Amino acid sequence: MTRPLGHWLLLFALVAMWGSAFMFTGIAVRGFSPTALVTIRLAIAAVLLTGLVLVRGQRFPRTRRFWLFSLAISLAGNCVPFWLISFGQQRIDSGLAGILMGIMPLTTMVLAHFFVRGERLNRTKAVGFVVGFIGLVALIGPEALLELRGQGTELLYQLAVLGGAVCYAINTIVARHRPPADPLVAAAGVMLAGSALMLPIGGAPASAQLVGAPAMPLAAMLALSIVATAIATVVFLQLVAIAGPSFTSFINYLIPVWALLMGVIFLGEEPGLRVVIALALILAGIALGEVGARRLVRRPAQQKA
Repeated sequence: MTRPLGHWLLLFALVAMWGSAFMFTGIAVRGFSPTALVTIRLAIAAVLLTGLVLVRGQRFPRTRRFWLFSLAISLAGNCVPFWLISFGQQRIDSGLAGILMGIMPLTTMVLAHFFVRGERLNRTKAVGFVVGFIGLVALIGPEALLELRGQGTELLYQLAVLGGAVCYAINTIVARHRPPADPLVAAAGVMLAGSALMLPIGGAPASAQLVGAPAMPLAAMLALSIVATAIATVVFLQLVAIAGPSFTSFINYLIPVWALLMGVIFLGEEPGLRVVIALALILAGIALGEVGARRLVRRPAQQKA
């Protein structure tokens, strides 16, 4: 099957937006606290997506299930991981954060084994997880583990980003139980729920920090909110709708690479050979996981035939 050019353009646009989010976050945390940044990010995205819903003449469901689900997704997929990643990027490079996020599809693979019917681990997927985990250990490095005994804090910030990746993996599993609703309406509902959760906590510091924010962190915050959150959500939903989730999953390979390149080109980061080797191992683990998943799909089909 030959993919239309439009599918590839949307895919690379999404990779560029989500992959650049780590660079934007790395700049934004120089002028905003993690709590203020997450609050502003969700509020702006909620306004934009809700406006788009209203322009299209759509309405939000009034069912309790829809809003409870929106609250759960906003916690697992927005509030908590956004805060953890912002916290971690106060001390670690944006490229490193992007590569650490590469563990997300591997974590999803393990969680799906226990919580999603028909997605059990097989030998290929298990090998993929082990290879990816070795890459993760190589990325963090033994010296970071030794900091647990000393005064270093580098490991804490790396673990925060990894916590964000685990949240995204949990979010992927929970999202499979989304109640019936238009994808754009569902996304806007999640942003509204996230804003409702964050505004009581971060509204005051967000307002104070906006007043005296430096130009670069302010611009990065706006790009993060508008491009990497609101617009990227619309592009993601459109890509899944026209190209399917399997094709969309290619972003798992490309986002860590893009994040690393953005950090090197625009922020002057120097990843080093170990980081490049770790990236290769994590991507290899993801690839093996994808191969194992496809074998699971083919096997029932062959049995039915």
